[in-house]
Amino acid sequence: MVIDMNEAKLETIEQIREFLSGTAGVSFSISSNEVDLHAFIATVLTRFGYFKRRKSQRGVLFAYMRRLTGYSRQHLSRLLVQYRDTRSLKPQLRSSRTSFTRRYTPADVALLAETDALHDTLSGPATTVLLRRAFTLFGDVRFVRLAQLSVSHLYNLRLMWHATRPSPIAIGVRKAPAPQGVPGYIRIDTVHQGDQDGMKGVYHINAVDIVTQWELVAAVERISEAYLLPVIALLLDGFPFTIRGFHSDGGSEFVNHETAHLLEKLRVEFTRSRPRQTNDNALVECKNGAVVRKFMGYSHIPQRHAIRINGFFTEALNPYLNFHRPCFFAVDQTDAKGKVRKTYPHDQIMTPWERLKTIPNYDTFLKDGTTAQALELQATAMSDNAAAKKVQLARKLLFQSFNRRSKSAA
Repeated sequence: MVIDMNEAKLETIEQIREFLSGTAGVSFSISSNEVDLHAFIATVLTRFGYFKRRKSQRGVLFAYMRRLTGYSRQHLSRLLVQYRDTRSLKPQLRSSRTSFTRRYTPADVALLAETDALHDTLSGPATTVLLRRAFTLFGDVRFVRLAQLSVSHLYNLRLMWHATRPSPIAIGVRKAPAPQGVPGYIRIDTVHQGDQDGMKGVYHINAVDIVTQWELVAAVERISEAYLLPVIALLLDGFPFTIRGFHSDGGSEFVNHETAHLLEKLRVEFTRSRPRQTNDNALVECKNGAVVRKFMGYSHIPQRHAIRINGFFTEALNPYLNFHRPCFFAVDQTDAKGKVRKTYPHDQIMTPWERLKTIPNYDTFLKDGTTAQALELQATAMSDNAAAKKVQLARKLLFQSFNRRSKSAA
């Protein structure tokens, strides 16, 4: 180790303390040679009588050795223990990594791959029989080593050439929907109404338009295709504007060929959430808690009540959500660093119907047979409080019907 300083100047603990604080004005340089570093540590320990010093003084010497060697606290502590016990510091020789003679050559791996390709990759035991027969029965000397191959090691050799086969699902496109300010791009999700005694509860289907937050909720007994497809079709038909995009998570209730065929028939783009992108379906996830759970709760509701719940959604809740319940709408602002931040100003709080009307030429996006005048009449048919009172009364009657017991004699 090369130290460009006069060691004789650092004879006391106070001088070392000044050196560490940067007031000593001593220049030095360190070598990366481990032998030199160990020699320096041994010199300091001997000259200052490290192990006979008080704890506070040992701390100063310890910091001094760490500063000059660059060792970590743990490694330097191990060296001090070694010196205390043996009065010497010797670099530990690292044993070479154990290596094993390779028995099977790349040619053997290629031969195994060829055999798997010819026989469409049979099971391990069946393949080992083929390899053994190739050498012992048919005399192919290329299989002299593979004839002794074990089943377990066969799979190790397969991993060297047989990459994991992806199983892509060619349904939907993994990307975030991009409505570009145009209504008709909906996000959809399911909400389960709990289990009880091993019995599944009813399922709610929640669909929300990205731009206007126009929301429709429906209920199904089960999420199989026989129950779900008709409800999806009704939901898509229930929006006042033309549906252009349909976005869901990766759940099999939506990602299936039947749903894809339905959307293709309606010429609706089918997208689904990307891995590790939680914002792709965040809007409907938020509405699940703020709307569905708020009005329907978390308790178990038997599946047989799905039709009655749908009546509540259609007659009371859905009109209230879209014409009388204000929502926050985000406004993108770019800061000085170019980062886009979302703000929610109070002047942008409005109902989905009011938000729809702010879109230029919004009436051009409406479906055939749906007019702006009809929607306006529906919005002004009752006040917000009257609509909310209707929802509360309808919900009260709905939950009472869940608990109503039959009075007929047993």
